[in-house]
Amino acid sequence: MGLNLTVLGSSSATPTLQRHPSAYILKSNKRKDYFLIDCGEGTQILMRSAGIRMQRISRVFISHLHGDHFFGLIGFIFSQNLFGRTEELHIYAHKPLKKIINLHLQLEKMNLSYPLVFHTIDMRKKKNYILHEDTFMEISTFPLLHSIPTNGFLFKEKSGSPKDRKTFAYCSDTAYTETFIPYINGVDMLYHEATFMEDMAVAAKEKYHSTAKQAAQIAKLADVKQLIIGHYSARYKDIVPLLVEAKSTFPNTQAAIEGTIVKV
Repeated sequence: MGLNLTVLGSSSATPTLQRHPSAYILKSNKRKDYFLIDCGEGTQILMRSAGIRMQRISRVFISHLHGDHFFGLIGFIFSQNLFGRTEELHIYAHKPLKKIINLHLQLEKMNLSYPLVFHTIDMRKKKNYILHEDTFMEISTFPLLHSIPTNGFLFKEKSGSPKDRKTFAYCSDTAYTETFIPYINGVDMLYHEATFMEDMAVAAKEKYHSTAKQAAQIAKLADVKQLIIGHYSARYKDIVPLLVEAKSTFPNTQAAIEGTIVKV
């Protein structure tokens, strides 16, 4: 058993020369398929650079509908059609995204070569609930605290002995809140946004984002084993200070860097 997280994009609202908008690939050692988590612009190019076989992506999870988290999705959907994909592609996202996708398909007068299955994240549910479950994996979602409806995702392996079953929680854009701690408590690895450093805590709160220190505080309170921080503001040319700040509260922290693969 085991999960591997490939970092494709670690930037926040805008790309930089070194960093790209949010996109992550999660792969289970027991599965042939991949999960794509968020899909900022340029994701296809980054997947090629990382050697990801795009046709093996079976499910896409979009945390919310700010462009830096989904602007690459339309291109990915269209490319899969050009490649002659026949396998189903499942998308989990908030309801307006389905309308956006359908509008593009209508404008292009495109009939996809594969079934595109859209699963709406139900914002009426204020607690965590299961989005998908199969023999090997259970995937649930829970609300975060951002300027628009935003959700986190929890991936839990099912088969194998209990000690070998790995868990990964993805918490994208969110202001500091302890409301979702019960859902991620004790996970093997937590990804939590860290857009700003603590000296910009006021701005972080106003923009419904978190600081590196706050991300580390959540990891500590949730008793997770490992923390990955990302979604850095473009103002930071060097992300080492953010990592140092997080480590001061939660030592087992790693910074998301494009192209790296983190074993859960």
